[in-house]
Amino acid sequence: MNSSKIIDGKVVASELRQKIKTLGSDFIESVKSKPGLAVVLVGENPASQVYVRNKILQTKEVGFISYEYKYPENISQEELLNLIKKLNSDLAINGILVQLPLPKHIDSVKVLDMICPSKDVDGFHAINVGKLWTGLDALIPCTPLGCSILIKRELGDISGANAVVIGRSDIVGKPMSSLLLKANASVTIVHSKTKDLESVCSKADILVAAVGVPNMVRSSWVKKGATVIDVGINRIEVDGKKRLVGDVDYENVIGVAGKITPVPGGVGPMTIACLLLNTLNAARAQHKMDAIKLDSLF
Repeated sequence: MNSSKIIDGKVVASELRQKIKTLGSDFIESVKSKPGLAVVLVGENPASQVYVRNKILQTKEVGFISYEYKYPENISQEELLNLIKKLNSDLAINGILVQLPLPKHIDSVKVLDMICPSKDVDGFHAINVGKLWTGLDALIPCTPLGCSILIKRELGDISGANAVVIGRSDIVGKPMSSLLLKANASVTIVHSKTKDLESVCSKADILVAAVGVPNMVRSSWVKKGATVIDVGINRIEVDGKKRLVGDVDYENVIGVAGKITPVPGGVGPMTIACLLLNTLNAARAQHKMDAIKLDSLF
C-alpha cells in the first residue's frame, strides 16, 4: 500500500494542537486568563461519552480550562436552557459545546439557538451559518473546518477544481460546500435524490463523503487521482467483530484515489483540534482580538 496516498489526520491534528498551544500561551500571557470551554453532556450515550472525554482531555493538554456539565437523560428542556443562559453570561467561559444527540424530549434546535453566537464553538447557530455563507468571519463547524485544512495542506490552491460533496447535512455537507466555494472550487452537492450519483461523483477532483452509509463509495465512483475525504464513522460487524469503517470502501478506493483519508485516523482527530482552534478564536474575539487566519497555521 502506498503510504504517500494516505492523509494522516492524526499527524496533522497533533501539529495543529501544538500550534494552538503556542498561540494559546501568547493569548494567556496577553490577557492573563485561560480560554475556557464548557462541555455539556446529557445522558449515557457511549459514543458521546468517548467524544466528550477526548475533548476534555485535549482541552487541558493545550492549556485551556475545561468545564464539564453532565446531566441525566431525564433533564428537562427548561433546565438545560437555563444552564445555557448561565454559561452565556459567564465571562470565564469562552466556548460552549452541547454534545449531540440530545434525548428525544429536548428540542436540539432550541438548545443550540440559545447559545450565544460568539461562544458557539460548534458553529451550528444560525447567525454563524449565515456569516459563513456570506463570507463574514464566523465560528465554523469543526468537522468541515478540519476537512478544509487537510485539503489545503495536501493540495494547496484548489481554484477551479471540481469538488463533489456527498451529503447535505447542516453539520457537514452544507458548511463543507461553503468552504470549498470560498476556496474557489466548483462545487456540486449530491444526496439520496440525485440522479446518476455514481456518474456525478466519478468526475470529482475532490470527493467528500459525509452521508453515514458504510462503504457506500466504491472505486467506480472515484476519478483516478482524485482526493477523497471520508467523513463517515460507521460501526459494523465483520466476522463477529465490531469495527469502524467510513462511507468509502477504503481497500478498493485507495488503488484509484490520488490521496485518501482513512477511517479511523483521518478526519476524526481533526474535529477536536478544530474545536480547540474555535475556542481560542472565540476567546480572542471576546477580548477584541482578530481571529487566527488558517493560512498562518500551515
